[in-house]
Amino acid sequence: MYGVQIAFKDFLATKGVWGSPWVGFKHFERFFEGYYFGRLVVNTFLISVYYLLVSFPLAIALALMMNELRSAAFKKTVQTVTYAPHFISTVVLVGMLAIFLAPKSGLINQAAVALGGTAVDYLGEPSWFKTLYVLSGVWQNTGWNSIIFIAALAGVDPQQHESAMLDGASKWQRIWHINIPGILPTIIIVFILECGRIMAVGFEKVFLMQNDLNINASDVISTYVYRSGILGAQYSFSSAVGLFNSAINLILLLTVNRLSRKLTNTGLW
Repeated sequence: MYGVQIAFKDFLATKGVWGSPWVGFKHFERFFEGYYFGRLVVNTFLISVYYLLVSFPLAIALALMMNELRSAAFKKTVQTVTYAPHFISTVVLVGMLAIFLAPKSGLINQAAVALGGTAVDYLGEPSWFKTLYVLSGVWQNTGWNSIIFIAALAGVDPQQHESAMLDGASKWQRIWHINIPGILPTIIIVFILECGRIMAVGFEKVFLMQNDLNINASDVISTYVYRSGILGAQYSFSSAVGLFNSAINLILLLTVNRLSRKLTNTGLW
């Protein structure tokens, strides 16, 4: 928090944080009136919401499916296969995308051409950026994100399932009426936390996938902060942009938590 004050100053390294002059909201006004403001906010928001809408339900579904597996060996195999991609580094993941989606030598384009289609430069097409970002993230993190829901399912009282089976309930009915309500508080808490990170799109993956061809769709707040703050040495301006981003996340977190408390009586506090 000590360093946050440089967002309201013209920071000079020679004068330090305390010695730099105050300028108020000058840097915030510059960002709001800037040419890239709309693009940065829209891209950041759309990528995060797209990823949340796809990955969040899949993690829950995967946990529910693994909970129904009765073969311990098969269950461990599925867990290993789905957890393993999480430990692949971002650099390696983006390298894999570049290899598989290369316009001429990529496996995907070669298969498309063999079937009579045309090669597509997926990483150079702005329209494909968000989908590639989300789907690669789903493949990498869905298994890992399902762990917390699997743990929550372990706490569901098995006597409820026994009673439901005696009443003739099918497997789908038990999942819908016992398992999902049993883990609903966990689902809500995780969802609230995810909403508090909507504007915090990860820098590394976006930066590695970004190029001059897709920058209209891939430029987000974190990459803009990197360019202006690190490369451009505009430390006060980049701090103001980062503070704005954090403030939006805080507002979203408080709003979603309050709505959750009213609608479901479940929240972070």
